[in-house]
Amino acid sequence: MPENKKQGFIFGVIMSYAMAFGMEIYNSAINLGFDLKAGGFSNMTNKVFAAAMSEILWIGIVVIILSSLYGNKFGEHFMLTHTKEDDPAYFKVLMRQAGTIAVMCPSMSMFATLAFFLIPGVVPVSQLPAVFVGTLIKNFPMAFFWNMFGAAPFTRWAFSHVKRFLD
Repeated sequence: MPENKKQGFIFGVIMSYAMAFGMEIYNSAINLGFDLKAGGFSNMTNKVFAAAMSEILWIGIVVIILSSLYGNKFGEHFMLTHTKEDDPAYFKVLMRQAGTIAVMCPSMSMFATLAFFLIPGVVPVSQLPAVFVGTLIKNFPMAFFWNMFGAAPFTRWAFSHVKRFLD
């Protein structure tokens, strides 16, 4: 785990891009209709990755900014509020992740609603609440499980290999 601000920033960049990668693959597959085909996501093709890559770079930056502004702070506050001092360290890590997801998923869902639906004129402003709630309902389960079982373990693994070069 990070031990100083520089390491914390690197850890945050890895986590932000791991989350952006997973969520963009998921949303690109849905946008290409793979969730509706027989076999669902098991029938994904490489065009899903091509579609997602065009957005991952800039969405990762948005994730870094929002998590730095308030996402990480809320995750830490959530963990401190819902754990005791003698709780196992890994439980505290999971609670911090849960708190971060609880604020970042709605934030990124609102960002996606604005960037992909409202600003391009796909939906009128009057439909903003409905599109936001639909986006949140679609993304929250994936964000939770992707973070807990994919992005966070990958980030801890990758950071452990990068950390030795940061000292």
